[in-house]
Amino acid sequence: MNLLVVGRGKTGAVVAEVARERRHHVRVLGRQDNLDGCALTRETLRDVDVVVDFTTPSAVLGNIEACLREKKNMVVGTTGWHEEMATVQGQVKRAGTGFLYGANFSVGVNLFFEIARASTEACRHGYHGQIFERHHQHKKDAPSGTAVVLQRMVKEGGGAELEITSFREGEVVGMHELIFDSPSDRIYLCHDAKSRRGFAEGALLGAEWLATKKGFFEFKDIWREL
Repeated sequence: MNLLVVGRGKTGAVVAEVARERRHHVRVLGRQDNLDGCALTRETLRDVDVVVDFTTPSAVLGNIEACLREKKNMVVGTTGWHEEMATVQGQVKRAGTGFLYGANFSVGVNLFFEIARASTEACRHGYHGQIFERHHQHKKDAPSGTAVVLQRMVKEGGGAELEITSFREGEVVGMHELIFDSPSDRIYLCHDAKSRRGFAEGALLGAEWLATKKGFFEFKDIWREL
């Protein structure tokens, strides 16, 4: 496929590298190339099959709008914009395109979500829960999108809305901990990303899956089909 990767940061660079390994044709736009979405023109997007966005919360909505205007399918790994979910879903429907987003594109994290969903039963048995997330010091949003998904899962499973504690330190790729504590014992669930490659591979599998589809999808609902 012809892929346009928007975002030349740590994850975007790995996405481009893995895409080339998978024999895709790749072009990358960095922040300086695409200030306020200025590079996402009809000419730039003409031959693009899927746009993959790993940018920042301040840039992503403008990028989405520009790509949907040209009716391009998108994979969005950027977080920090989900309060605008209903608006974006309406834009995708009107554009008649395919759109895949996710708090986390790692298959391992999505397995972690399944384990976490089962663990919410602890809330019915007197356990008190907490969520901790650690990321590198350059990450713009806090709490992370993954932590917010964990929080929502626990609440939907019949528990309270758990407190999220965020740490930004060094070059930590991403660690998420879900802890249930009681006077008798402690349940400790953790996902610790060793590199960004898992995110990149998931995003590209998602892009390949999305290429011929229309609709609004979340990665946690479709990853088993990849």
